[in-house]
Amino acid sequence: MLHINGLTYRIAGRLILDDASAVVPAGHKVGLVGPNGTGKSTLLRLILGQINADGGTIGVQRGARVGTVAQEAPTGSMTPLDVVMEADLERTALLAEAETSRDPGRISEIHTRLADIGSHSAHARAGAILHGLGFDAAMQAREMSSFSGGWRMRVALAAVLFSEPDLLLLDEPTNYLDLEGTLWLEDFLARYPRTILIVSHDRDLLNEAVDSILHLDDGKLVFYTGNYDRFERTRREKAERQMALKTKQEDQRRHMEDFVARFRAKASKARQAQSRIKALARLQPIVGVTEARTITFRFPNPDELPPPLITMEGVSIGYAADKPVLKRLNLRLDMEDRIALLGSNGNGKSTFAKLLAGRLEPLAGTVRKSQRLKVGYFAQHQADELEPDGTPLSHMAALMKGEHESKVRARLGAFGFGADTATVKVSSLSGGEKARLLFACMSFSAPHLMILDEPTNHLDIDAREALVHAINAYEGAVILISHDRHLLAASADRLWVVADGGVAPFDGDLDDYRRLILGGTASSGAKGDAVGKADAAAAKADRRDARREAADARAAKAPLMKLAKAAEQEIEKLSTERKRIELQLADPALYTGPPEKLATLTRNRADLDRRISTAEEKWLEVQSAIEAAD
Repeated sequence: MLHINGLTYRIAGRLILDDASAVVPAGHKVGLVGPNGTGKSTLLRLILGQINADGGTIGVQRGARVGTVAQEAPTGSMTPLDVVMEADLERTALLAEAETSRDPGRISEIHTRLADIGSHSAHARAGAILHGLGFDAAMQAREMSSFSGGWRMRVALAAVLFSEPDLLLLDEPTNYLDLEGTLWLEDFLARYPRTILIVSHDRDLLNEAVDSILHLDDGKLVFYTGNYDRFERTRREKAERQMALKTKQEDQRRHMEDFVARFRAKASKARQAQSRIKALARLQPIVGVTEARTITFRFPNPDELPPPLITMEGVSIGYAADKPVLKRLNLRLDMEDRIALLGSNGNGKSTFAKLLAGRLEPLAGTVRKSQRLKVGYFAQHQADELEPDGTPLSHMAALMKGEHESKVRARLGAFGFGADTATVKVSSLSGGEKARLLFACMSFSAPHLMILDEPTNHLDIDAREALVHAINAYEGAVILISHDRHLLAASADRLWVVADGGVAPFDGDLDDYRRLILGGTASSGAKGDAVGKADAAAAKADRRDARREAADARAAKAPLMKLAKAAEQEIEKLSTERKRIELQLADPALYTGPPEKLATLTRNRADLDRRISTAEEKWLEVQSAIEAAD
């Protein structure tokens, strides 16, 4: 389907693609991956012919239709359904010709072709795609001009999916979607009957929807069969083999060089030394594996506050007193909570987050917060609040007034900003770098609660993994709103669904939620069935009872979790003290000095061993109790 041969491309003199070659077979679903800035989007533009390469060729199968999401979202008086239907250019042209043609033979050909391409079902297919991307029937009939840019981009995505090109090119298609839309798209692409090349940093999408990986790094393209997890495993094994060969070769070279250095001047060994010199000249070095610079960052841990952090009783919130977005909220938030907010865009997730962050006052009810509570709030739109001519260093220095520059740089270093990037203007930072700067500023005061609203947009896979580790190491409460299922699964231990004007715990995991979303889409036509309604009501009651039981179990387990944490801290403290004593005992001068000091240190170490053993036994007992409570 797609042949890339010896492709070379430069941007401002920087080599992006260096004699890169690859073949994408017809019918394959391929994920194009690589660190940010390596040229993935540039490669898509080259395939589309939007820019010209410096060298090499790109060939697409003869007669194949290539499709991608329009760069500008459609607007105007047309409806989303109209925009999507018109994306099938052949059907639109045939229908227009059928209106004007007077040739009976041609009219017959037109209707035959319309039947062949499934024109009769086009309306239903277009509506199903829009519904999957979050447009209900009323939204499908609204004018495009009434939608925000993000929703219009969803229509553009729906249009190219509906047109079903032979080669579908997608560049981060989930950036404008919520989790529900992402789950639907993942399922749609997995069943897509033609060839796909998709740029994405969504690990679950790359595991579920593609069967091959095209890796772009250091200007080269390498094709791997299998999903993203298999690609990572294969690449890691290849790197390990290459490093083993390099180590073996270096040992061989060192041995020959030692022989030459020792015996080059000896007449009896001169000939052997000369042969080894020639062998050294022929020995081609094996290139070592260069590890890409990985991003790591960490959030400062807050002081512990007594529970609860926040309680809500009968709370309603919104932007107009007569039109609350959410109402009758009765919820509680504690320090150990890691909660993912689920629900379609427009249901009120961000509104709820603003209430927690103190950016929105309740319309009714009572919100009680711990007096010393500090909240960190992250949202992508905050990137617009950064000073374009400022730098990461100047932004952090403004928060750390009076501190020495070395301390400011150290704080930035915790979020991946080294000496080379700390002084780069914000206007020149990548989207991922701006996101990390926002993380650094948001968490500067060591908040007790962090609210992260779509934190993975613009982050590549490695940076997303670093975010997972940073969240899991953080000791405060976390509220997550994200379409990245891997982030939610790895970081959140509770799910709350924002829907139907309320917020309620979800009894199940993300796989259960995925089945609910995709199953609900598939069975939406049966809502009028009275038996189905009765079954749904019974299931809802069962889920409500199960959620109540799960909440009671969590409440019972909370004291055990605190005991386990206290035991872990005690073990760490005692172990640190034991290491300090062992260092003193390792000092030879100790054994020539006063014997009382040696005896004291020996007794103290024995006492610490006993206390560590007691703390470990206590921790094991608490862990057993926690497991029994699950």
